[in-house]
Amino acid sequence: MKYMLIAGEASGDLHASRLINAISRRQPDAQFTIIGGDLMAAEAGVAPVIHYRDMAYMGFSEVLRHLGPIFRNLRTAKESLRAEKPDALILADYPSFNLKVAKEAKKLNIPVYYFISPKIWAWKKWRIKSIRRLVRKMLCILPFEPQWYRENGYDGAVYVGNPSLEEMDHAIAEAPSRETFLKTNRLRDHRIIALLPGSRRGEIRCNLPVMDAVARQFPQYTIVVGGAPGIPDDFYQGLTKFTVIRDQTHSLLAHAHAALVTSGTASLEAALAGVPQVAMYRSNGSKVAYNMMKRILSVDFVTLPNLISGKAIIPEMLLHFCTTEGVAAELRALTPDNSEARARQLAGYNFMRAKLGTEDCADNAADVIINDISQ
Repeated sequence: MKYMLIAGEASGDLHASRLINAISRRQPDAQFTIIGGDLMAAEAGVAPVIHYRDMAYMGFSEVLRHLGPIFRNLRTAKESLRAEKPDALILADYPSFNLKVAKEAKKLNIPVYYFISPKIWAWKKWRIKSIRRLVRKMLCILPFEPQWYRENGYDGAVYVGNPSLEEMDHAIAEAPSRETFLKTNRLRDHRIIALLPGSRRGEIRCNLPVMDAVARQFPQYTIVVGGAPGIPDDFYQGLTKFTVIRDQTHSLLAHAHAALVTSGTASLEAALAGVPQVAMYRSNGSKVAYNMMKRILSVDFVTLPNLISGKAIIPEMLLHFCTTEGVAAELRALTPDNSEARARQLAGYNFMRAKLGTEDCADNAADVIINDISQ
């Protein structure tokens, strides 16, 4: 069997790589074409047709500035689909790009499987029309998603488990000792505050300066920035003087006392690692933008721990609320060992874990896809 997989960012690369592994264990002769990152390439044994670092543009203005590369990437993806003629196209999130490729797959009678649903239940609900028309199965990683899809006229959604649950439990168990981690990265032997500003240049540029300003108010801690794959060192050096470590984000969380996290998959990973956190998203920071976002969003929260739990577990400091003073106050409340805010957040993490269940996500997703193709 031949498969083509597309992931447009770091988290999708990680989750899709696990799916490739699961498919390969079931079908040792499976062949893959990938648009994604290094993890997918390692599992598939082939280089990406396009690397996700050349695709990850954030926000209207950044997208507008990169329309040329975006259209070229889309053309390349469609040409690859036509040339390879895979038995299935598997998409991971990244809907603006992926649904356009799915449309091409539909013309070619190639079945489309969506692994990691776009968050259309939060905004751009109109995309449900394209999903009904183009996607054979939606493999959901959030437990509330299948019901939402059914209520909106799509019966192809199934919850396969959340990949971050298994990934984080394994990563924490395999993390080096604290002594080794500190020595390897030449860090002071103090409690660690992790700064996780995202995986895209735009979000890092907006959020890391605020994180840096907040972290300077906590000199008694060792401050460490989790660097994103594909982002060069000099980019970070222009935004912070704190230590940046690469390819160790999970180990960093294993030894962190608290974290500042740009809203996204990292907020869920921090929760699964048991690290109290403040979630933040700066963008342009305007009150007008915030009010527009509140009108557009159809959910009460934007971070995954809060969405999964259905209640406010972690503070969400968004746009004009994402100030140095506001974020620092929230972080200060979480740092004492015996603080009420810290205990409440950790209890919330346990509640969230129970909601996620124990399903083996990649294996379940592989079984759904292979069984469906075989029918």
